[in-house]
Amino acid sequence: MRVHKKKHGAERLDACGNIVIKDLKAEGNSSQQLFGNDKPLRIEIGCGKGDFIVGTAAKEPDVNFLAIEKVSDVLVTAAEKVRESGLSNVRVCCVDAKELTEIFPQGSIDRIYLNFSDPWPKSRHEKRRLTYRTFLAIYKQILRPHGAIYFKTDNRGLFDFSLEEFEAFGIRTEKLTFDLHNSEYNEGNVMTEYEKRFSSMGVPINRVECYFD
Repeated sequence: MRVHKKKHGAERLDACGNIVIKDLKAEGNSSQQLFGNDKPLRIEIGCGKGDFIVGTAAKEPDVNFLAIEKVSDVLVTAAEKVRESGLSNVRVCCVDAKELTEIFPQGSIDRIYLNFSDPWPKSRHEKRRLTYRTFLAIYKQILRPHGAIYFKTDNRGLFDFSLEEFEAFGIRTEKLTFDLHNSEYNEGNVMTEYEKRFSSMGVPINRVECYFD
């Protein structure tokens, strides 16, 4: 996916103050270090424009949230949205998901959200998908016992691929649906900007919860 460079992106991120974590390895990797408390820590990998993380954090003030993006230009809008919300339980950071085991101790993350991840549709690119087995191994290491991955996508091909990866990895799945907005699991659902767009077009949303134990 092509990312358009944000005008004055670096300056705009700087203006968001402590909402933006510039270096997780240097600044800390726990709720205590990042937020000054010991509340559960959850991560959204690929936060887009921030609709989901802001909406979810507003509903769950007793949980800390870290939104990450691989490209800093993508992170600008989300950071500004968090700042405007006034929420104190959200931080954002530019980091590659491949580095998460180098940053977070084993069993330190309460939950991981994967929302509308890049499907990388060509088979030769399957290793780049965030539900590929090498990423699942990363998630398993940093998630606490009974921690979960919450996965949503409009892309049925990616969803089917992911279900196969989950099964091969021995992951237990719950609350699976191929049409979230017309299912019993839609109550309390916070939509991303992509989700709003696709659902307005009548595209069904796939959703599942994943557990390693």
